[in-house]
Amino acid sequence: MKKLIIDNIIFQWQKAGGVSVVWYEIISRLLKRDLPVEFIEYEHSCLNKYHKHLNIPKCRILKTVSARYGAIKRYLPVDVNSKEPFIFHSSYYKWCRSKNAINVITVHDFTYEYFYRGLRKWIHHWTKSRAIEKARHIICISENTKNDLIKFFPAIDTNKISVIYNGVSDTFRPLHPSLRYDENDKFLIFVGNRARYKNFDLAVEAARVTGLKLYIIGQRLCGKEKDRVEKLLGQNYVDLGFVSNERLNMLYNKAYALIYPSSYEGFGMPVIEAQKAGCPVIAARGSSITEIYGKGSLLIKGEDPGQIVEKIKMLEEGDFRGKVIDEGFKNAKRFSWDKAFEAYLDLYKQL
Repeated sequence: MKKLIIDNIIFQWQKAGGVSVVWYEIISRLLKRDLPVEFIEYEHSCLNKYHKHLNIPKCRILKTVSARYGAIKRYLPVDVNSKEPFIFHSSYYKWCRSKNAINVITVHDFTYEYFYRGLRKWIHHWTKSRAIEKARHIICISENTKNDLIKFFPAIDTNKISVIYNGVSDTFRPLHPSLRYDENDKFLIFVGNRARYKNFDLAVEAARVTGLKLYIIGQRLCGKEKDRVEKLLGQNYVDLGFVSNERLNMLYNKAYALIYPSSYEGFGMPVIEAQKAGCPVIAARGSSITEIYGKGSLLIKGEDPGQIVEKIKMLEEGDFRGKVIDEGFKNAKRFSWDKAFEAYLDLYKQL
């Protein structure tokens, strides 16, 4: 296998998030193997909740990029001096302009293309376009993302695209029955960011109608958003901010259901995390969710909170909730980080 250079810019871009999870899981496995791999690090990556657990040996760090002028450097290509061909794989749409570089990128979604406007969208799409243009090979995390890639870049050579599903951490698992769902403490859970396309308001409205407490995981509520939630739910919600995977697993185990009404996902990791922990998932049909969810008995159409309420009521019927949980366990077995890593490794060896 050729020398592999891994670009860790995503750990500077975000404190947490799905892309950080993917990169953490792949790197943690790379470090356990005797492979010719080096890393490009970035200042302030220590603020990322996953990066601090990697402990990358100093001898494996090719260079550390200064945070000075970081906003500009994010969008510039990387230079690496090497007399031999090497594989360059960036965590987030950077590419290496060295003549011996074999560029690989992972495309996660097309959220910016679908939902953003103005300069922010233009910069992101331009950066992504350049990385796609320079890539020898492109990894998509779902068939839906591959279809979107072809939609936005119809001239692309489909032979250089591979679909490698994300995995799910083994941290997510069913706990002892005494630590699982208690019908006397019934609550709903919402996980992730609350951009408009995530339809957080639908989860809030469903909690209001059913009277169930809503646990909110992700960036803390603030300002008008907090005022709106309190107006609808009073004190019948818990704003937990970011939590560890261990605590999130416990919440999945105890929750009545995960409410995940996002209009668009490149993959939708919380869906599989919850299923693996034994938590029913009420999600919006469409994008990659239909692809990864499995049997769709709790999928809703459109942006109707009434459908979410109906699905919550369905979970109260006989042993239906138990059947949904069993289906989720079976579906979650399709997704493994070890399987994903081996697919990445096979690709590297072919280049």
